[in-house]
Amino acid sequence: MQVPHDAVVVVADGRKMLFLRNDGDAEHPNLIVERKREQDNPADGDQKTDRPGRAASSGTGTAGSAFSEVDFHQLEEDRFAAETAELLKKRALRNDFESLIIVAPPRTLGELRKHYHKEVEQRLLGELDKDLTGHPVDQIEKALSAA
Repeated sequence: MQVPHDAVVVVADGRKMLFLRNDGDAEHPNLIVERKREQDNPADGDQKTDRPGRAASSGTGTAGSAFSEVDFHQLEEDRFAAETAELLKKRALRNDFESLIIVAPPRTLGELRKHYHKEVEQRLLGELDKDLTGHPVDQIEKALSAA
């Protein structure tokens, strides 16, 4: 995948996002970190205080089925992806970038897509469904070049 000069590359997952800008050319990207954000999101079990409740049925004398459990960790990752999409919207509306590439694992990419603003969609050149948030910038550059 070619990354045009001055394009913004967002590398994100449910806990970490990197905003990078290509200071090089399309053939030889030179990604510079513009912004980095990471949030603490403990495992689901560490966020729960109790087991899910049960609903009693009325009048039949039999107990109802258990409520489905909420995965608080996943909810927080989805919220973080929505915040990332909101940040992209604000930057697009300020004309902060002309072209955009998103790199995220499939689940995060799906959540981001739900929240893309039309201005973000118009500037989106490509998406790469990989988790590269823990990789150094030079490996991100190589992954983009190989895609």
